[in-house]
Amino acid sequence: MLSPKKVKWRKTQRGRMRGAATSCNEVSFGEFGLQATQPGWVDNRQIEAARIAMTRFIKRGGKVWIRIFPDKPITKHPAESRMGKGKGAPEGWVCVVRPGTVMFELAGIKSDVAKEAMRLAAQKLPVLTRFIELEKQV
Repeated sequence: MLSPKKVKWRKTQRGRMRGAATSCNEVSFGEFGLQATQPGWVDNRQIEAARIAMTRFIKRGGKVWIRIFPDKPITKHPAESRMGKGKGAPEGWVCVVRPGTVMFELAGIKSDVAKEAMRLAAQKLPVLTRFIELEKQV
């Protein structure tokens, strides 16, 4: 599972997810990308499940880039505990994804294989996505 080695603060506030992504919003490394079309939190387990689904489908061909990293700690109270008594203990890690963020990239495979691999990965994610291709320079 992805998680940071060290963070400045053990617990963070929830924050807001307003506006579109200003960085990581275009295909930079590969030829094909999976772009978020709505905001949300993507869990470290969901990122790993999407990666496994993609790599299993493309077998040993191509290269996969994961462009997002879960660096935000999420806290939870234990089940059946009363209200109050402060903020809960850190439970897991999420990545804040805004509309336009390219989450995964692929290269070295055909377009139809990449599209199917990205579709399988998108089923594991909590945000709606779209498949994008790198524009060829003529």
